[in-house]
Amino acid sequence: MQRLVFRPGRRDPAVLRGRIAVVTGAARGVGEALVRQLSATGVRVALIGREKESLCRVAAELPAPALCVEADVTDRAALDHAAAEVTARFGPASVVVANAGIAAGGPFAAVDADLWQRVIDVNLTGSANTARAFLPHLRRTRGYFLQIASTAAFGAAPMMSAYCASKAGAESFAYALRGEVEPDGVTVGIAYLHWTGTDMVSGMDEHPVLSALRRHQPGPARRVHSPAQVARWLATGIEHRALNVYAPPWLRWCQPLRPVFPALVARVARREMRTLTAQDLASHTGVLGVGGRADWNAHSRSGARPPGQHPTG
Repeated sequence: MQRLVFRPGRRDPAVLRGRIAVVTGAARGVGEALVRQLSATGVRVALIGREKESLCRVAAELPAPALCVEADVTDRAALDHAAAEVTARFGPASVVVANAGIAAGGPFAAVDADLWQRVIDVNLTGSANTARAFLPHLRRTRGYFLQIASTAAFGAAPMMSAYCASKAGAESFAYALRGEVEPDGVTVGIAYLHWTGTDMVSGMDEHPVLSALRRHQPGPARRVHSPAQVARWLATGIEHRALNVYAPPWLRWCQPLRPVFPALVARVARREMRTLTAQDLASHTGVLGVGGRADWNAHSRSGARPPGQHPTG
């Protein structure tokens, strides 16, 4: 099997043409934008997610052959099924992006304990499950695994305890995995996303404390980038097998400052929380975004759902 080779320097989408990529959480937001970006360069993409209709609609609109597999990333059997479907349809994947994620906002004590656990399960355990299911593919192709993390790993924000804990854990998991699989020729990248125009971020802006955290950041740091722009940055990182992908790119200069971020975030949050009553804070508690609500509702109704595949293209 030919190794997936990335050339340094400027973008070269042709390096990915004809390759096979897997993206979780591909029904909307950054996941949807990324599969569109990759497909436009000739990549055959397998879309994995919970929202069957949205997932398969996106797959049907892609210019290159695509496969959509409805699966819950917390269900190892479903992901094993998805990996088998990718192999049967396309062959082994050379790019796997662990993008699936949800968030819940509100005081830790007020967030439903099962919802808090669900955020951890999807964002952290789901990433590990994705890696476990597709590592045989990546070892065979000497491929690239990209873990989608967040600047939430830089400085934990009050009212987002589960999300911040899960993203910090996902970052640590990716670092550990990187050292283990490097001898096999597999590269593990970590993508740090800042404010991105998804329904999750829209939900955060509705929360007074979380909205204040963004409002008090410097001008460039407050800017919300479109999923399409973030997908272009991610695609460039994939092309170059980047160890770290920053969206936006200036985030790379924040890495040395990470020790001071928790204190700064806590200071702004405390100031805002003093202006609100406990009732005000609790009234903004729950799942953030349409995608998160779809996952939580499906999980609450039936738990693990049987895997199903819906090929298109």
